[in-house]
Amino acid sequence: MITRKAMRPRDVANQISECITEGNMENVLDFFHPDYLMSFPPSEPVKSGLDTIRASFQPFIDVKAKLISTVTGELINGDIAVLQANWSIVDTNGNLMGEGSSTEVLKQRTDGSWQYFIDCPLGLPFSQG
Repeated sequence: MITRKAMRPRDVANQISECITEGNMENVLDFFHPDYLMSFPPSEPVKSGLDTIRASFQPFIDVKAKLISTVTGELINGDIAVLQANWSIVDTNGNLMGEGSSTEVLKQRTDGSWQYFIDCPLGLPFSQG
């Protein structure tokens, strides 16, 4: 199986989409930093850990869904990037499985590839104050 990498922050979601349709969960997991945090949904406590990613993506892998992401904003400072994107996930019949507008922080690895460090698929968490 192909091991995919994203050499630009804006390419991470597209590479994950390819992994989903290939059924390659291990490669999906590789696109998430070991210390990442995920806010999903924003009204719930922040989550972390590869089990969270596995649970989030397994339903999409099961149906070979397609993740469609359009980056609407990007700022890169050295090995850190912040992205905003509009995304949707559709099954093989084109039925919408989910959609949103995300805010993402990515980190660059020593090999030059990028992975998620903070992922907020539906935007930032609600203020605690």
